Amino acid sequence: MKRYLIERNIPGVGNFDSQQLKAASTVSNAALATLSGKVQWVHSYVVDDKTFCVYLADDESLVHEHATLSGFPASKVSEVRQVIEPMTAN
Repeated sequence: MKRYLIERNIPGVGNFDSQQLKAASTVSNAALATLSGKVQWVHSYVVDDKTFCVYLADDESLVHEHATLSGFPASKVSEVRQVIEPMTAN
């Protein structure tokens, strides 16, 4: 599977409380279940008016299909080419 970074423009998401985030996760998980394991959600970073989500999928079209099913926008989808971290320097 390829790794994708999805930028979602969601005004005010950084102010969501734990119940609102739980509800969003539930909606996302339901959409993922309909895709029969073809897409995996790894995690998301929540900032003021956006989320940055890391997903695994065979191709980008599946990421867009999840966005359609969940109702969460996929404002920008980028395939991750490489991952670097502090240990990369060693």
